[in-house]
Amino acid sequence: MSTRSTMRESRVSRTAVMALMLLLAVYFLLPVYFLIVAATKPQGDLASTNGLAFSHFNLYENLHILFIRSDGIFGRWALNTIIYAVLGAAVGTLISALCGYALAKFPFRGREFLFSVILGGVLVPTTALALPLFLLFSATGLVNTYLAVFLPSIVSPFGVYLARIFTNAAVPQELIESARLDGAGEFRTFFSVALKLMTPALVTVFLFQFVAIWNNFFLPMVMLQKESLFPLTLGLYQWNGQTARAPLLQQSVITGSLVSIVPVIIVFVLLQRFWRSGLAAGSLK
Repeated sequence: MSTRSTMRESRVSRTAVMALMLLLAVYFLLPVYFLIVAATKPQGDLASTNGLAFSHFNLYENLHILFIRSDGIFGRWALNTIIYAVLGAAVGTLISALCGYALAKFPFRGREFLFSVILGGVLVPTTALALPLFLLFSATGLVNTYLAVFLPSIVSPFGVYLARIFTNAAVPQELIESARLDGAGEFRTFFSVALKLMTPALVTVFLFQFVAIWNNFFLPMVMLQKESLFPLTLGLYQWNGQTARAPLLQQSVITGSLVSIVPVIIVFVLLQRFWRSGLAAGSLK
């Protein structure tokens, strides 16, 4: 009797959990569905039709208008975002890996205090750093350049934290000692031994960095005035602010928003195997 009751409770619990997960999935995916539907409509159907129902399929025309508007500035914004996100995430991941490896494998005075300071950096919101960064970059003449967005993006306290955890979990101290006994220097040991073992986990760090930079808005808004340097987030925001006097921009903003999320989805799908294993390694540690 107790076994049957336990099985019934287990079935009810699973059903409740699945129902909750389904509800959350609908909640999070509904805006994406709305964006897909709206991007396929002509401008005139946006207000005259149901927001969750398809009408006249006009996606290709909307994409054509999007990429030729303002002499193709949207393509420039997309290229800028790719440069900021891909290069910034790659360099930031390497820096995080080096710092995390050093904090995990090199004992030195003040190591734990330094790590505590880095953890404190995780708690500081990026918006609070925008003004100090602007003043610093203004003094060095880097405002309104690619470096004004790129340099702050390659520093990630959370990435250093994850890299240290992953290093402790994936890189045995005995393997490092063996490489040193074979005459390998510290950098060679890191790049030829440790980095290979850390690679699946570092994909997780890369993805966190990539998404954060791709969605970055406030820092570019503070640092940039040249439209040709804008990322997608700032460019679409500028267009959205002009829809009151140029209503036809509304469809380009919606279509551009859909285009802007496609690369993030592709990256997540392509690297799914690596980042899932990386998260598992961190959770086990």
